[in-house]
Amino acid sequence: MGGGFRRWMAVVVAAVAAALMVAAQPQVPCYFIFGDSLVDNGNNNYIQSLARANYFPYGIDFPGGPTGRFCNGKTTVDVIAELLGFEDYIPPYATAGGQDVVRGVNYASAAAGIRQETGRQLGARIDFTGQVNNYKNTVAQIVDILGNEDEASKYLSKCIYSIGVGSNDYLNNYFMPLYYTTARQYSPEQYADTLIQQYSDQIKTLYEFGARKFALIGVGQIGCSPNALAQSSPDGSTCVSKINEADQIFNNRLRFLVDTFNTNLLDARFIFIDAYGIFQDLIDNPSTFGFRVANAGCCGVGRNNGQMTCLPMQTPCLNRNEYLFWDAFHPSEAANIIIGRRSYNAEKESDAYPHDINRLAQAQL
Repeated sequence: MGGGFRRWMAVVVAAVAAALMVAAQPQVPCYFIFGDSLVDNGNNNYIQSLARANYFPYGIDFPGGPTGRFCNGKTTVDVIAELLGFEDYIPPYATAGGQDVVRGVNYASAAAGIRQETGRQLGARIDFTGQVNNYKNTVAQIVDILGNEDEASKYLSKCIYSIGVGSNDYLNNYFMPLYYTTARQYSPEQYADTLIQQYSDQIKTLYEFGARKFALIGVGQIGCSPNALAQSSPDGSTCVSKINEADQIFNNRLRFLVDTFNTNLLDARFIFIDAYGIFQDLIDNPSTFGFRVANAGCCGVGRNNGQMTCLPMQTPCLNRNEYLFWDAFHPSEAANIIIGRRSYNAEKESDAYPHDINRLAQAQL
């Protein structure tokens, strides 16, 4: 009887362990991330760029300390990765290798844009086209790991592809007339059209290389950043309307692109995340979300702490969770947690269109 009981217990323990392993599996097998400094987690550490954040006080609240994230802690994609069920954060392309690539790669690069010249005053960066080219290299690795292209295609079709580019095409291009001519060449409408055309071409390339579940992230309220307020706001609090209006033109076209792709690519699924609208809630009602300061960086230099990003070894504010912005350009971890959660599980109908990342992950194609 004792032996039988032990065998029965062993079966029970094995079954429970198997159930826990199944429960621990993420919603999707892999998560691929394209973007700029809002989600860069270390790719710029290895290139000659002024747009780097691999020093203290960046990462002061992140378990690994400074990693290259432009934040005191987690970025929005870190939050989304957690909600999708990944045990570890998605690694940067610069260090991802071997079997690691099958669960996803982060290709984001600070100062990068849709246009090749965007951000050039800051040195090296990997533009959206370059990030897509790096993804092609990853696909070749995955084909080798899984054995053939058919298996790789089936696998990749289940993954989430998060694309958040465009901010720098305004911040470090269109609204920087001393360095760039785009504002003289294009009206805001024309400029958005050129950006969306280039953006669309790269999305088609991702589709050709196996991507099927796309979350297209809209441009946020650049005109409300401490940097914009420091440079152009008369009172240091009123958002710069000409910048935000241009952002919205781009976002409206991006949302329309979602409809176009969903109509024309029936074996794929596209959603639009309204980062602008989510951030509008935080700007309009900061205290509701626990923020005491919404117009200045926790860490920075000059008016609104918005003239520059954090200096090496600079002492940031102590009450970081009460600041909407971490530095001159980037949200704090507290803000990123809200944005990431609402991207994954929409709290308002307008947060995501036609649905959120959670439903995208569950979609059967």
